[in-house]
Amino acid sequence: MPSSPRKLLSWILLGILCLAMEPAAPSLIPPPGRMNALPSRTLWVWARPEDMRSVNPRTTALAILDATILVGRSVTVIPRRQPVFYPAGIRRIAVIRIEAPSAIAPGLASRVASVILTSAEPRAAALQVDLDARVSQHAFYARLLRDLRRRMPPSLPLSITALASWCSYDDWIRGLPVDEAVPMLFRMEPDRRYAPQGMPQFRIREPLCMGSIGISTREPHPLSLAGKRVYIFPDRGWHDDLPLLSSVDPVRKVRP
Repeated sequence: MPSSPRKLLSWILLGILCLAMEPAAPSLIPPPGRMNALPSRTLWVWARPEDMRSVNPRTTALAILDATILVGRSVTVIPRRQPVFYPAGIRRIAVIRIEAPSAIAPGLASRVASVILTSAEPRAAALQVDLDARVSQHAFYARLLRDLRRRMPPSLPLSITALASWCSYDDWIRGLPVDEAVPMLFRMEPDRRYAPQGMPQFRIREPLCMGSIGISTREPHPLSLAGKRVYIFPDRGWHDDLPLLSSVDPVRKVRP
């Protein structure tokens, strides 16, 4: 019948209109600047027992390792076993370390996201995930972070640590639903450890990496720290390395 094509076209147009009127899926990309609510200096507190009660909460936050998750054919959680003492009122970032030395079994991203959420300090001001993902693990890591972001409280910032290469010439982290990626410019290969400033591996190009930097207490940092959130890792533990901190420069440029 002559009217059939017109009716079909009408139904198609109506369907397109209904799709256009459906509410868009919520974006996983967080609003910019949320990490700026934390102090500009953060001290990583790793697996050692530490007494951080002398740290000034007005100038410094603590990123405390809450658990290590081993991922491979299954998921194993190693909770923190060593105590950490810190002053009341200090801003705390919950850090979850993921180690995946071999191939990761399919379908584990959701399971790992659940373990992260149950292992992290619930009163933390932000959550940080630490995984030195190989190229073959990039897809898993991206799925994990998207699942994690969907299930986290919307107001809680999500941070990740990043290899220097991810922030310079390897742009695979672009578009991940994280508030920041902290370039870890320490404990690099021996020929890069004391490399001069301006070398290609230190040129930050990824926007997610622009606002922060990760350095250590006993390696010279290759970039200016001005205007960045500075994360500092203690090479010998904070019992020995707290005296290396300075109120002028977040870390003295000293060698072991």
